[in-house]
Amino acid sequence: MRFKTDPEAMILGVLAEGPLHGYGIVKAIQEASDGLFKMAEGQLYPVLHGMQKRGWIQGEWETSESGPARKAYRLLEAGRLELEARRADWQRFAKAAGNVLFTLRPEANHG
Repeated sequence: MRFKTDPEAMILGVLAEGPLHGYGIVKAIQEASDGLFKMAEGQLYPVLHGMQKRGWIQGEWETSESGPARKAYRLLEAGRLELEARRADWQRFAKAAGNVLFTLRPEANHG
């Protein structure tokens, strides 16, 4: 596919469903996109850190009896607002792209 993804929007989207740790975020993005969007955990953490600095998400350590502590990330109100703005931007983009790709008739564009 030739479209560029927006990792921050993807992360905000999956965190809107509830808190997740890093691996859970990667897995949720991959599953929701039917495997089209893949993100290595090494790519994920710098994006998460930037999102925390902007106040969109918060990471909290969770202890586990079955393994080491893991950081779970949750969406903050500023992140919800950012997600809504990005959803609106995406809808405008998709509509405009759809207009160009599906509405224009080839015979009307003879150049």
